[in-house]
Amino acid sequence: MAGGLVALLDDVAALAKLAAASVDDVGAATGRASAKAVGVVVDDTAVTPRYVEGLSAARELPIIRKIAIGSLRNKLLIILPVAMILSQFAEWALTPILMLGGTYLCFEGAEKLWEALRGHTEEASGEPKDEKTVIAGAIRTDLILSAEIMVIALNEVDSEPFVSRLIILIVVAIVITILVYGVVALIVKMDDIGLALADGATGVREKIGRGMVKGMPMVMRVLSTVGVVAMLWVGGHILLVGTDELGWHTLYSFVHHVETAVKDATGALGGVLGWITNTFFSAVLGLVVGAIVVAVLHLVPRRKAEAHA
Repeated sequence: MAGGLVALLDDVAALAKLAAASVDDVGAATGRASAKAVGVVVDDTAVTPRYVEGLSAARELPIIRKIAIGSLRNKLLIILPVAMILSQFAEWALTPILMLGGTYLCFEGAEKLWEALRGHTEEASGEPKDEKTVIAGAIRTDLILSAEIMVIALNEVDSEPFVSRLIILIVVAIVITILVYGVVALIVKMDDIGLALADGATGVREKIGRGMVKGMPMVMRVLSTVGVVAMLWVGGHILLVGTDELGWHTLYSFVHHVETAVKDATGALGGVLGWITNTFFSAVLGLVVGAIVVAVLHLVPRRKAEAHA
């Protein structure tokens, strides 16, 4: 009996070691997957603040909270089940679906530029933003950005067992959502933080606080512009990579060749300048595709209306 107890304890110890090793493997894989998705996280963080620009300061955090909840719902209830099922049974479908989302991002970015050029933005019209419309638009855009984050993470851990992949993607979804919307909340409330620093203070603290308050409108304008551009470069990059994965290598090979040439020619700054090169071409592709979609969606209905009239 004692021998049986010792054997049982040995089995329990072996299982504990195996479980610990599995947790370590999942943790390491989660770290790799999250690191791969950081580029899109930056884009997501740049895109979101523009949705609360011009809204009441008291409503900024509640709206960001609702968008964050919608983002988590996107990741866990829509993207995760679809990605897991497709990766298991129809992996070929992931790229075309992601490209459709990329096309939507290109369209939204190009449409925002078109509205800005025509002076038909909500800020220019003086009309107040509707919270429900703002939240719905932000969550819709987040769906595409979140899809790319999750697919990037999935590609990084595609060799893991099904359950491990599922756990990793759930962890990535939660961590990325907290990171993105935590930073966004900090950005949009930076002026309030500045006021709190300057209130009743003197010297350096007061200067820092007042500087934050004065600088935040400019920071929000810059982020709003970066957010629109980010839609174009993320959408364009999805299409660029997607065309290569679907077998049309010409465009991707050209961009990759130019990116490599820039890296080789610029020494220590090669990595940064190479990334800027790739981002530039991705944004141009996104702008071209987005402009085509905008033209089709705006001009075709107008011509039909004119013909009907």
